[in-house]
Amino acid sequence: MKRFSSILVVSSVLLASSVVAAQQAPPRNNAMAPAAEHVADVLAKSTGKWETTKLADGTNVKMWVVQPTGTAKVGTVLVIHENMGLNDWARAVADQLGRQGFIAVAVDMLSGKAPDGGGTAELGAGVGQALRTVTPADVTARLDAAAAWAKKLPNANGKYGVVGYCWGGGHSFNYAVAQPNLSAAVVYYGSTPSDMSVLATIKAPVLGLYGGNDARITANVEPTAAKMKELGKSYTYSVYAGAGHGFLRQQTGDDGSNLKAAEQAWPATLAFFREHLK
Repeated sequence: MKRFSSILVVSSVLLASSVVAAQQAPPRNNAMAPAAEHVADVLAKSTGKWETTKLADGTNVKMWVVQPTGTAKVGTVLVIHENMGLNDWARAVADQLGRQGFIAVAVDMLSGKAPDGGGTAELGAGVGQALRTVTPADVTARLDAAAAWAKKLPNANGKYGVVGYCWGGGHSFNYAVAQPNLSAAVVYYGSTPSDMSVLATIKAPVLGLYGGNDARITANVEPTAAKMKELGKSYTYSVYAGAGHGFLRQQTGDDGSNLKAAEQAWPATLAFFREHLK
């Protein structure tokens, strides 16, 4: 009986060890968007800087800006954060875009929503509540202001795209609807516009990247693709089997499927922007 109990204990320890190992973050890859576990390391080495620009009403818009090395003219990528505000992970994504040769501008969509005109940092635990007050018009105004600011940089080539995640993914699609001068939009597991008639105004190509285990979001992808095709619009998408919502940040999730999805989605994102922002 004691021997059988010992075998059970050893087996349990081995199983627990294998589960922990399976959940460990992947090794840091400087060519990839960071997993949540690597954010601190990325930002410790970042060349990014905080910048501000203003809306027409005087509201200060806070931005985390990362510029590539060299003097070549390059495109700008606006980054829309998840529903946690402009946090460290969103800033680290901008850092990786900067490393890949783009001017990356992560915009705080909560700019002006805190007392005394602050944003995400000043709101603290109030981020979620404040985010519910942000309208599509608010997002468009902040992105437009950030794009106008970035276009004045010496190495900007005048073209700009947008990428958004979760909450930001939906707004990335909406920005393609609202801004005819946009050159490209990437949507990570964000909702598609509920009113498909607005898709007619889109001029920029759209790339959608979704998790197969994210039915709430993916349910509308194929109808949207059919409508975009009917309208003669460019919408390409991938649904990664087994991956869940937020797979680019949570790369350790879903038994390895999130990491596999991230390893495919991130290069696709870079290739898409390189094609349309050159």
